[in-house]
Amino acid sequence: MAKRRFGRVRKLPSGRWQARYPGPDGADRPADETFETKTSAEVWLTLKEAEILRGDWIDPKGGEVLVETYAATWIDERDLRPRTIRLYRYLLKAHVVPHFKEINIGDVKSARIRRWRKTLLDAGVSPVTVAKAYRFLRAVFNTAVKDDEIIRRNPCSIKGADKEDSPERPVLSVAQVYLLADAIGSRYRALVLLAAFASLRWAELAALRPEDIDLDGRTVRITRQIDYPPGGGHVFGPPKSRAGRRVVPFPALIELDLRKHLDTLDDSAELVFTSSEGTPLRHSNWYRRVWMPALETVGLTGVHFHDLRHTGNQLAANAGANIRDLMDRMGHDSTRAAMIYLHSSTERQGAIADQIGKDAEAALGKDKGERKSKRSGTQRARGRRDK
Repeated sequence: MAKRRFGRVRKLPSGRWQARYPGPDGADRPADETFETKTSAEVWLTLKEAEILRGDWIDPKGGEVLVETYAATWIDERDLRPRTIRLYRYLLKAHVVPHFKEINIGDVKSARIRRWRKTLLDAGVSPVTVAKAYRFLRAVFNTAVKDDEIIRRNPCSIKGADKEDSPERPVLSVAQVYLLADAIGSRYRALVLLAAFASLRWAELAALRPEDIDLDGRTVRITRQIDYPPGGGHVFGPPKSRAGRRVVPFPALIELDLRKHLDTLDDSAELVFTSSEGTPLRHSNWYRRVWMPALETVGLTGVHFHDLRHTGNQLAANAGANIRDLMDRMGHDSTRAAMIYLHSSTERQGAIADQIGKDAEAALGKDKGERKSKRSGTQRARGRRDK
Protein backbone atom coordinates (compact mmCIF):
# COMPACT_ATOMS: atom_id res chain seq x y z
CA MET A 1 0.00 0.00 0.00
CA ALA A 2 1.42 3.38 -1.01
CA LYS A 3 2.28 5.73 1.80
CA ARG A 4 0.40 9.03 1.89
CA ARG A 5 2.41 12.08 0.91
CA PHE A 6 0.70 14.26 3.55
CA GLY A 7 -0.62 13.02 6.88
CA ARG A 8 -1.79 9.56 7.79
CA VAL A 9 -4.96 7.74 8.77
CA ARG A 10 -5.58 4.83 11.09
CA LYS A 11 -8.54 2.75 12.16
CA LEU A 12 -9.55 3.09 15.80
CA PRO A 13 -10.82 0.24 18.00
CA SER A 14 -14.30 1.81 17.68
CA GLY A 15 -14.23 1.19 13.94
CA ARG A 16 -14.01 4.87 13.05
CA TRP A 17 -11.00 6.45 11.33
CA GLN A 18 -8.62 9.07 12.69
CA ALA A 19 -6.61 11.53 10.58
CA ARG A 20 -3.36 13.16 11.74
CA TYR A 21 -1.19 15.72 9.99
CA PRO A 22 1.96 17.81 10.55
CA GLY A 23 1.07 21.45 11.21
CA PRO A 24 3.09 24.37 9.83
CA ASP A 25 4.65 24.66 13.30
CA GLY A 26 5.99 21.10 13.04
CA ALA A 27 3.63 19.65 15.62
CA ASP A 28 1.77 16.43 14.84
CA ARG A 29 -1.95 17.16 15.14
CA PRO A 30 -5.12 15.04 15.02
CA ALA A 31 -8.26 16.11 13.20
CA ASP A 32 -10.87 17.63 15.46
CA GLU A 33 -13.25 14.79 14.55
CA THR A 34 -13.17 11.12 13.60
CA PHE A 35 -14.57 9.70 10.37
CA GLU A 36 -16.90 6.90 9.42
CA THR A 37 -14.76 5.76 6.48
CA LYS A 38 -11.13 5.83 5.48
CA THR A 39 -12.01 7.77 2.35
CA SER A 40 -13.64 10.51 4.41
CA ALA A 41 -10.50 10.81 6.55
CA GLU A 42 -8.28 11.03 3.47
CA VAL A 43 -10.47 13.69 1.87
CA TRP A 44 -10.23 15.71 5.09
CA LEU A 45 -6.41 15.48 4.96
CA THR A 46 -6.39 16.65 1.34
CA LEU A 47 -8.45 19.71 2.28
CA LYS A 48 -6.26 20.40 5.31
CA GLU A 49 -3.11 20.30 3.15
CA ALA A 50 -4.69 22.77 0.70
CA GLU A 51 -5.60 25.01 3.62
CA ILE A 52 -1.99 25.05 4.82
CA LEU A 53 -0.65 25.74 1.32
CA ARG A 54 -3.03 28.70 0.96
CA GLY A 55 -1.83 30.14 4.26
CA ASP A 56 -5.30 29.78 5.79
CA TRP A 57 -4.31 27.37 8.53
CA ILE A 58 -5.23 28.35 12.08
CA ASP A 59 -3.73 26.72 15.15
CA PRO A 60 -6.66 24.85 16.75
CA LYS A 61 -5.14 25.49 20.16
CA GLY A 62 -5.22 29.26 19.56
CA GLY A 63 -8.90 29.36 20.42
CA GLU A 64 -8.32 27.69 23.77
CA VAL A 65 -8.77 30.90 25.74
CA LEU A 66 -11.86 31.65 27.79
CA VAL A 67 -14.36 34.11 26.35
CA GLU A 68 -14.27 36.01 29.64
CA THR A 69 -10.47 36.28 29.64
CA TYR A 70 -10.17 37.22 25.98
CA ALA A 71 -12.95 39.84 26.14
CA ALA A 72 -11.55 41.44 29.31
CA THR A 73 -8.12 41.70 27.68
CA TRP A 74 -9.73 43.09 24.53
CA ILE A 75 -11.24 45.95 26.56
CA ASP A 76 -7.96 46.69 28.36
CA GLU A 77 -5.94 46.80 25.14
CA ARG A 78 -8.13 49.35 23.39
CA ASP A 79 -7.85 53.12 23.50
CA LEU A 80 -11.41 53.66 24.65
CA ARG A 81 -13.07 56.55 26.43
CA PRO A 82 -13.92 56.03 30.11
CA ARG A 83 -17.67 55.81 29.50
CA THR A 84 -17.17 53.20 26.78
CA ILE A 85 -14.90 51.15 29.04
CA ARG A 86 -17.52 51.21 31.80
CA LEU A 87 -20.23 50.18 29.35
CA TYR A 88 -18.22 47.26 27.93
CA ARG A 89 -17.21 46.00 31.36
CA TYR A 90 -20.83 46.13 32.48
CA LEU A 91 -22.00 44.24 29.39
CA LEU A 92 -19.28 41.64 29.87
CA LYS A 93 -20.04 41.09 33.55
CA ALA A 94 -23.84 41.24 33.39
CA HIS A 95 -24.73 39.76 30.01
CA VAL A 96 -21.80 37.78 28.58
CA VAL A 97 -19.89 36.00 31.34
CA PRO A 98 -22.94 34.35 32.98
CA HIS A 99 -23.78 32.66 29.66
CA PHE A 100 -20.24 31.79 28.50
CA LYS A 101 -18.72 30.63 31.79
CA GLU A 102 -15.71 28.36 31.22
CA ILE A 103 -16.28 28.42 27.43
CA ASN A 104 -13.29 28.83 25.12
CA ILE A 105 -13.57 31.38 22.37
CA GLY A 106 -12.80 28.72 19.76
CA ASP A 107 -15.80 26.65 20.91
CA VAL A 108 -18.40 29.37 20.36
CA LYS A 109 -20.54 28.66 17.30
CA SER A 110 -23.35 30.65 15.71
CA ALA A 111 -25.99 28.45 17.36
CA ARG A 112 -24.69 29.35 20.82
CA ILE A 113 -24.79 33.07 19.95
CA ARG A 114 -28.41 32.72 18.80
CA ARG A 115 -29.38 30.93 22.04
CA TRP A 116 -27.54 33.55 24.12
CA ARG A 117 -29.32 36.45 22.44
CA LYS A 118 -32.75 34.81 22.75
CA THR A 119 -32.11 34.00 26.41
CA LEU A 120 -31.36 37.67 27.13
CA LEU A 121 -34.50 38.85 25.37
CA ASP A 122 -36.67 36.19 27.04
CA ALA A 123 -35.27 37.26 30.42
CA GLY A 124 -36.59 40.78 29.86
CA VAL A 125 -33.31 42.50 28.99
CA SER A 126 -34.19 45.53 26.86
CA PRO A 127 -33.65 45.16 23.09
CA VAL A 128 -31.38 48.20 23.18
CA THR A 129 -29.08 46.57 25.78
CA VAL A 130 -29.13 43.26 23.91
CA ALA A 131 -28.08 45.03 20.70
CA LYS A 132 -25.21 46.73 22.53
CA ALA A 133 -24.08 43.44 24.06
CA TYR A 134 -24.24 41.77 20.65
CA ARG A 135 -22.18 44.53 19.00
CA PHE A 136 -19.60 44.32 21.78
CA LEU A 137 -19.25 40.55 21.45
CA ARG A 138 -19.11 40.77 17.67
CA ALA A 139 -16.24 43.27 17.89
CA VAL A 140 -14.38 40.93 20.26
CA PHE A 141 -14.75 38.00 17.87
CA ASN A 142 -13.77 40.19 14.90
CA THR A 143 -10.42 40.79 16.58
CA ALA A 144 -10.02 37.07 17.21
CA VAL A 145 -10.62 36.42 13.50
CA LYS A 146 -8.85 39.27 11.73
CA ASP A 147 -6.10 40.43 14.06
CA ASP A 148 -5.16 37.51 16.29
CA GLU A 149 -6.18 34.81 13.77
CA ILE A 150 -7.09 32.32 16.48
CA ILE A 151 -10.51 31.43 15.04
CA ARG A 152 -11.65 31.06 11.46
CA ARG A 153 -14.97 32.94 11.43
CA ASN A 154 -17.05 35.23 13.58
CA PRO A 155 -20.01 33.37 15.12
CA CYS A 156 -21.91 36.66 15.58
CA SER A 157 -23.70 36.52 12.23
CA ILE A 158 -27.35 37.21 13.14
CA LYS A 159 -28.79 39.63 10.60
CA GLY A 160 -30.17 42.75 12.26
CA ALA A 161 -29.12 41.76 15.79
CA ASP A 162 -26.91 44.84 16.07
CA LYS A 163 -29.78 47.24 15.42
CA GLU A 164 -31.27 49.17 18.33
CA ASP A 165 -35.01 49.35 17.87
CA SER A 166 -35.43 52.25 20.30
CA PRO A 167 -38.78 53.97 20.66
CA GLU A 168 -38.74 57.29 18.81
CA ARG A 169 -38.01 60.19 21.13
CA PRO A 170 -40.35 63.19 21.22
CA VAL A 171 -39.62 66.32 19.21
CA LEU A 172 -40.57 69.44 21.14
CA SER A 173 -42.11 72.44 19.48
CA VAL A 174 -40.27 75.76 19.65
CA ALA A 175 -42.98 77.01 22.00
CA GLN A 176 -42.38 74.05 24.32
CA VAL A 177 -38.64 74.69 24.32
CA TYR A 178 -39.23 78.26 25.44
CA LEU A 179 -41.78 77.19 28.06
CA LEU A 180 -39.11 74.90 29.53
CA ALA A 181 -36.47 77.63 29.36
CA ASP A 182 -38.81 79.99 31.22
CA ALA A 183 -39.60 77.36 33.84
CA ILE A 184 -35.92 76.46 34.30
CA GLY A 185 -35.05 80.02 35.28
CA SER A 186 -32.31 82.47 34.42
CA ARG A 187 -29.40 80.38 35.72
CA TYR A 188 -29.94 77.59 33.17
CA ARG A 189 -32.12 79.26 30.54
CA ALA A 190 -29.18 79.62 28.13
CA LEU A 191 -28.22 75.98 28.70
CA VAL A 192 -31.65 74.79 27.55
CA LEU A 193 -31.63 77.08 24.51
CA LEU A 194 -28.14 75.99 23.45
CA ALA A 195 -29.10 72.33 23.81
CA ALA A 196 -32.10 72.84 21.54
CA PHE A 197 -30.82 75.34 18.97
CA ALA A 198 -27.20 74.15 18.71
CA SER A 199 -27.92 70.41 19.17
CA LEU A 200 -25.36 70.02 21.98
CA ARG A 201 -25.01 67.08 24.35
CA TRP A 202 -25.27 67.47 28.12
CA ALA A 203 -21.62 66.46 28.57
CA GLU A 204 -20.54 69.13 26.06
CA LEU A 205 -22.64 71.86 27.66
CA ALA A 206 -21.35 71.07 31.16
CA ALA A 207 -17.76 71.39 29.89
CA LEU A 208 -18.15 74.71 28.05
CA ARG A 209 -15.76 77.57 28.93
CA PRO A 210 -16.62 81.24 28.34
CA GLU A 211 -14.02 81.49 25.59
CA ASP A 212 -15.79 78.66 23.71
CA ILE A 213 -18.72 80.95 22.88
CA ASP A 214 -18.24 83.56 20.14
CA LEU A 215 -21.19 85.94 20.37
CA ASP A 216 -20.14 88.05 17.39
CA GLY A 217 -19.69 85.01 15.15
CA ARG A 218 -22.63 83.24 16.81
CA THR A 219 -20.74 79.95 17.22
CA VAL A 220 -19.91 77.47 19.97
CA ARG A 221 -16.59 75.62 19.86
CA ILE A 222 -16.69 72.05 21.21
CA THR A 223 -13.31 70.67 22.25
CA ARG A 224 -14.10 68.58 25.33
CA GLN A 225 -16.82 66.99 27.45
CA ILE A 226 -17.33 66.15 31.12
CA ASP A 227 -17.32 62.60 32.46
CA TYR A 228 -18.20 61.17 35.86
CA PRO A 229 -15.98 58.22 36.89
CA PRO A 230 -17.31 55.60 39.31
CA GLY A 231 -16.78 56.66 42.89
CA GLY A 232 -17.50 60.33 42.38
CA GLY A 233 -15.76 63.39 41.01
CA HIS A 234 -15.47 64.47 37.42
CA VAL A 235 -12.94 64.67 34.61
CA PHE A 236 -12.77 66.62 31.36
CA GLY A 237 -11.82 64.67 28.28
CA PRO A 238 -12.07 64.73 24.49
CA PRO A 239 -15.48 64.63 22.78
CA LYS A 240 -17.33 61.40 22.11
CA SER A 241 -15.64 60.96 18.72
CA ARG A 242 -13.11 62.72 16.49
CA ALA A 243 -16.02 64.41 14.71
CA GLY A 244 -17.14 65.71 18.12
CA ARG A 245 -14.49 68.44 17.90
CA ARG A 246 -16.44 71.02 15.96
CA VAL A 247 -17.72 74.58 15.73
CA VAL A 248 -21.51 74.85 15.82
CA PRO A 249 -23.33 78.01 14.69
CA PHE A 250 -26.37 79.09 16.69
CA PRO A 251 -29.24 81.35 15.50
CA ALA A 252 -29.46 85.04 16.33
CA LEU A 253 -32.69 84.16 18.14
CA ILE A 254 -30.77 83.07 21.27
CA GLU A 255 -27.84 85.51 21.09
CA LEU A 256 -29.31 87.92 23.63
CA ASP A 257 -29.98 85.14 26.14
CA LEU A 258 -26.39 83.91 25.83
CA ARG A 259 -25.01 87.44 26.15
CA LYS A 260 -27.04 88.06 29.32
CA HIS A 261 -25.82 84.79 30.81
CA LEU A 262 -22.16 85.44 30.02
CA ASP A 263 -22.47 88.94 31.52
CA THR A 264 -23.37 87.32 34.87
CA LEU A 265 -20.09 85.38 35.01
CA ASP A 266 -17.02 86.57 36.87
CA ASP A 267 -13.87 87.24 34.88
CA SER A 268 -12.29 84.25 36.61
CA ALA A 269 -15.11 81.86 35.67
CA GLU A 270 -13.79 78.64 34.15
CA LEU A 271 -17.16 77.18 33.15
CA VAL A 272 -20.22 78.68 31.45
CA PHE A 273 -22.66 76.59 33.50
CA THR A 274 -22.14 75.47 37.10
CA SER A 275 -24.20 74.35 40.07
CA SER A 276 -25.58 76.88 42.55
CA GLU A 277 -22.44 76.18 44.60
CA GLY A 278 -20.21 77.07 41.63
CA THR A 279 -19.06 73.47 41.05
CA PRO A 280 -19.24 71.54 37.77
CA LEU A 281 -22.71 70.25 37.00
CA ARG A 282 -23.62 66.65 37.79
CA HIS A 283 -26.30 65.31 35.50
CA SER A 284 -28.13 63.25 38.13
CA ASN A 285 -28.36 66.11 40.62
CA TRP A 286 -29.39 68.68 38.00
CA TYR A 287 -31.97 66.33 36.54
CA ARG A 288 -33.61 65.77 39.93
CA ARG A 289 -33.42 69.33 41.27
CA VAL A 290 -33.94 71.41 38.13
CA TRP A 291 -35.17 69.44 35.14
CA MET A 292 -37.96 67.37 36.68
CA PRO A 293 -39.58 70.31 38.52
CA ALA A 294 -39.53 72.35 35.31
CA LEU A 295 -41.24 69.53 33.38
CA GLU A 296 -43.94 69.38 36.04
CA THR A 297 -44.41 73.15 35.88
CA VAL A 298 -45.06 73.14 32.12
CA GLY A 299 -47.03 69.89 32.14
CA LEU A 300 -44.61 67.76 30.09
CA THR A 301 -43.98 64.12 30.98
CA GLY A 302 -41.48 61.58 29.73
CA VAL A 303 -39.18 64.19 28.21
CA HIS A 304 -35.43 63.68 28.61
CA PHE A 305 -32.84 66.43 28.43
CA HIS A 306 -31.34 64.70 25.39
CA ASP A 307 -34.66 65.28 23.62
CA LEU A 308 -33.61 68.93 23.31
CA ARG A 309 -30.71 67.84 21.11
CA HIS A 310 -33.09 65.57 19.22
CA THR A 311 -35.37 68.57 18.70
CA GLY A 312 -32.50 70.73 17.46
CA ASN A 313 -31.42 68.09 14.97
CA GLN A 314 -34.95 67.83 13.62
CA LEU A 315 -35.21 71.61 13.32
CA ALA A 316 -31.98 71.60 11.32
CA ALA A 317 -33.29 68.86 9.03
CA ASN A 318 -36.56 70.73 8.51
CA ALA A 319 -34.55 73.86 7.67
CA GLY A 320 -32.96 72.00 4.76
CA ALA A 321 -29.81 70.47 6.29
CA ASN A 322 -28.54 67.47 4.34
CA ILE A 323 -26.84 64.40 5.82
CA ARG A 324 -23.37 65.98 5.75
CA ASP A 325 -24.68 69.15 7.41
CA LEU A 326 -26.37 67.12 10.16
CA MET A 327 -23.27 64.97 10.76
CA ASP A 328 -21.10 68.08 11.15
CA ARG A 329 -23.60 69.74 13.45
CA MET A 330 -24.17 66.66 15.59
CA GLY A 331 -20.51 65.66 15.77
CA HIS A 332 -21.03 62.19 14.28
CA ASP A 333 -18.69 60.10 12.13
CA SER A 334 -21.40 57.90 10.59
CA THR A 335 -24.55 58.67 8.64
CA ARG A 336 -26.72 56.31 10.72
CA ALA A 337 -27.64 58.87 13.39
CA ALA A 338 -28.10 61.69 10.89
CA MET A 339 -30.60 59.64 8.90
CA ILE A 340 -32.89 59.52 11.95
CA TYR A 341 -33.62 63.22 11.61
CA LEU A 342 -34.36 63.18 7.91
CA HIS A 343 -37.79 61.59 8.34
CA SER A 344 -40.51 63.83 6.93
CA SER A 345 -43.13 65.51 9.05
CA THR A 346 -46.79 65.83 8.00
CA GLU A 347 -46.28 69.57 7.53
CA ARG A 348 -43.20 68.99 5.40
CA GLN A 349 -45.03 66.45 3.24
CA GLY A 350 -47.93 68.90 2.84
CA ALA A 351 -45.56 71.65 1.75
CA ILE A 352 -43.95 69.29 -0.75
CA ALA A 353 -47.36 68.33 -2.15
CA ASP A 354 -48.35 71.99 -2.48
CA GLN A 355 -45.13 72.80 -4.30
CA ILE A 356 -45.59 69.84 -6.63
CA GLY A 357 -49.04 71.16 -7.48
CA LYS A 358 -47.74 74.67 -8.12
CA ASP A 359 -44.94 73.38 -10.35
CA ALA A 360 -47.38 71.17 -12.22
CA GLU A 361 -49.81 74.06 -12.76
CA ALA A 362 -47.00 76.24 -14.06
CA ALA A 363 -45.87 73.45 -16.39
CA LEU A 364 -49.41 72.96 -17.66
CA GLY A 365 -49.80 76.68 -18.34
CA LYS A 366 -46.53 76.77 -20.21
CA ASP A 367 -47.47 73.69 -22.22
CA LYS A 368 -50.83 75.20 -23.25
CA GLY A 369 -49.10 78.35 -24.39
CA GLU A 370 -46.62 76.37 -26.43
CA ARG A 371 -49.39 74.33 -28.05
CA LYS A 372 -51.27 77.52 -29.06
CA SER A 373 -48.15 79.09 -30.54
CA LYS A 374 -47.48 75.97 -32.61
CA ARG A 375 -50.87 75.94 -34.41
CA SER A 376 -50.54 76.32 -38.19
CA GLY A 377 -51.84 79.28 -40.18
CA THR A 378 -54.57 77.08 -41.69
CA GLN A 379 -55.70 76.04 -38.21
CA ARG A 380 -55.82 79.66 -37.06
CA ALA A 381 -57.77 80.72 -40.16
CA ARG A 382 -60.24 77.86 -39.71
CA GLY A 383 -60.72 78.96 -36.14
CA ARG A 384 -61.58 82.50 -37.28
CA ARG A 385 -64.18 81.21 -39.82
CA ASP A 386 -65.83 79.07 -37.17
CA LYS A 387 -66.44 82.05 -34.91
